[in-house]
Formats: sequence, C-alpha cells, structure tokens
Amino acid sequence: MARTRVRIPAVLALSAALLLTAGCGNEPSSASGEGRDQPRTGKPSVVVTTTWEGAFAKAAGAEDIKVIVPQSVHHAPDYDPKPSDLAAVAEADFVLYAPFEPYAAKIKEAAGSKAKLVEVELDNDPAKVSAEVGRLAGLFGTADAAAQWKTGFDAEYTKLNNELQAAWPGGRSPSVVTQVFTAWSAKLAGATTVGTYGPEAVTPAQLAELAAKKPALVLDNAHMSTGAVLPDSGAKQVKIVNYPGDDLDLLPVYRNAAAELKKAMGTS
Repeated sequence: MARTRVRIPAVLALSAALLLTAGCGNEPSSASGEGRDQPRTGKPSVVVTTTWEGAFAKAAGAEDIKVIVPQSVHHAPDYDPKPSDLAAVAEADFVLYAPFEPYAAKIKEAAGSKAKLVEVELDNDPAKVSAEVGRLAGLFGTADAAAQWKTGFDAEYTKLNNELQAAWPGGRSPSVVTQVFTAWSAKLAGATTVGTYGPEAVTPAQLAELAAKKPALVLDNAHMSTGAVLPDSGAKQVKIVNYPGDDLDLLPVYRNAAAELKKAMGTS
C-alpha cells in the first residue's frame, strides 16, 4: 500500500507566505514548463489532491504519495487545504490535481518553482485510465511498474465485463441512464446508455425526456448525488463510487461497481 510522507520545513513562515499569495499564481495548468515533460530516474515524491489522483499515481509506479483531501470527505471539492497541506505541496517533486477542483489555484501557487504540476483527467473509463497512467509513468520514470499494473488491470476489467454481460436479465443488454461522471460503469456492464444527466440538478424537462427512454437502471454518482433521479419510472437507481480508498487501489472501484450492478440486475 502506498505510504505518505510529509516534510514541513519552517511551516509557519511558509504558510503565512502561501496564504498571502494563494490564488494569484500563473503556473501552467499541466506539466508543460521547461524540462517538465522529461522522464526522470529514482522514486519521486508525489503530492495528489485526492485518492483518485493518488490511485493513478500508484498505478503509474509512484510509491511516496501524499494525499491532501482525506478520503472521509465525501465531496472532495468542498475541502479547504490547510497550511500544512500546502507546505507538503512545496516539497514535492510532482503535484497532481484536477482542473475542476476549486482549490487548484492554491495548489498551483504553493508548488512554486520546484514541484512539477500535472493536471490529471479524472475518468475511470479504462482507455483514459491506461492513457493517464502511461503518461504519468513517463514523467515518473516508472514505465516498467506501470506496464505490470496495466496487465493486471486489463485482466481484471475483462473478467468483470464478462461476468456482467453474463448477468444481463434475459441475456439482453440493460438500458441505462447515467450521470456524466459514471458513464464508465455503464461501459463496464456493456449496458446501452439511452440518456445522461448532470452534473447540474435535473430539470423537469430533462426528467420527462429521460423517463420517456424507459431505462432499467439509473447509474448515479455517489459523490454528486441529487437524490432520486427518476423516482416514478420503475428504474432502479445504482450508486456508483468513483474515488478509491486510502489504499489508493483503483481495482476495488470497478469490483464494487460490478457488485452493485449485479445486485440491481437481480443476479446477486
């Protein structure tokens, strides 16, 4: 399991400076500065905003990973980084964050000139995961570890996909409506997506449109739920979790989604 390590020299002085300057930085939004896209050797120190970025970093081969937002925070964008969090950012070799996180400006400012900023596309679609893990491994200099992880990931994903297709009611692909950030779980199930919603609250017009599609399942985002989406349609609503746990292992996210989908289809 990935361990965390924090080095905080002169925390009080650094924190004061960070709080005065946070939010006005002009660092690039990805690892695009001079020399930032060059592979490195050795094991890097990586700071990530959430366990989701952390799981990508671990899959790519990083071992020294510090997570800023506690896994217990259900809606990560609500978190307000502490001065000690920002101090850890300043000491990192790499800082991974997502552009939609409202504290990204503070993170970028705290990184200063030493840490290499890497904007990560958070999506559990398997093709996007593989692409991001490979890109991070190129930056970290850990391509062999990432390749080994990908072999295991591909085998597990294929296994879960086959199991879910075998569980289709009547042998037919279920029709689903999915929240935009949980579309990957519909793909995992081999389901037929007939509509999407979110991340904003669903309007009455959208509800009517989605209900007319007569989906069997609604795949809801556990981290951004707006409640029952189609309460009077007869569709079963399935809670899908995107973020990994504190162990930064991405595979349980897929296993848990598969278990919830099987349950909804009445096969477990």
